[in-house]
Amino acid sequence: MERQNISSTDFTFMGLFNREETSSLLFVIISVIFFTALVANGTMIFLINTDPRLHTPMYFLLSHLSFIDMIYISTIVPKMLIDYLLGQRTISFVGCTAQHFLYLTLVGAEFFLLGLMAYDRYVAICNPLRYPVLMSRRICWMIIAGSWFGGSLDGFLLTPITMSFPFCRSREINHFFCEAPAVLKLACANTALYETVMYVCCVLMLLIPFSVVIASYARILTTVYNMSSVEGRKKAFATCSSHMTVVTLFYGAAMYTYMVPHTYHSPTQDKVFSVFYTILTPMLNPLIYSLRNKDVTGALRRTLGRFKNSHRVSEGAF
Repeated sequence: MERQNISSTDFTFMGLFNREETSSLLFVIISVIFFTALVANGTMIFLINTDPRLHTPMYFLLSHLSFIDMIYISTIVPKMLIDYLLGQRTISFVGCTAQHFLYLTLVGAEFFLLGLMAYDRYVAICNPLRYPVLMSRRICWMIIAGSWFGGSLDGFLLTPITMSFPFCRSREINHFFCEAPAVLKLACANTALYETVMYVCCVLMLLIPFSVVIASYARILTTVYNMSSVEGRKKAFATCSSHMTVVTLFYGAAMYTYMVPHTYHSPTQDKVFSVFYTILTPMLNPLIYSLRNKDVTGALRRTLGRFKNSHRVSEGAF
């Protein structure tokens, strides 16, 4: 009876919540991650825009990273959670196309932005005297515009092709969102040429930014190693290692999904790796990059202090 109410163009997700014994626990965990990501990224955007001490190129780029992460996680997780509560797993063809386009655009923009943010840190530590010139407001806006352009180009190029294939097999997507490799498995046409084109795009969008990240942090660590201050070295190494951990999870999981031959994949592995860069990373980015930073925690204390003072004044007025 349920299948009769599903349009012939609808897709059905196999999803993450397909085991009754673990579905409730997974639902709670993903809900906590989602709301933590929204609160942490929203807090970062608010603090950076309201505290003058955070009006620097690094935090300007971080605020845009938080903005991307908020939209990014919101294109996938809310539907998963709502579908679980309503007991449904379908998505329309239009909805799948929109989700696919937004996902590709946002993940592409984040790939480029993370690479350019590593360059920002390289300039700040290795060329501090030239930092105001090399990371001027104009350059920062060019970085943001370039990241969005690269992500949008990927979305506009790949989405129409992915969704134009005839889907003559079962319309059950063995995934929790409309990711290209999972959707292409349903196509009855020959997708080999398109998968090659997509592979080339992924090499450009993954390996180039990731290479910039590796090169930037290698130069940073070399510079830090030659510092005379032992405490400064420890602080810099701790910061770089935490950044590299998040970046490696993000790029590494995406590389597995899009660059490792499909014969080495399984649906379960694809879902697990996709969770890393679609659900976990948007939560980890603000926690690792920003909220552990003394400048940000100081801005948070000042904001809370202003709020408490204004609250006392309003109580005194009454």
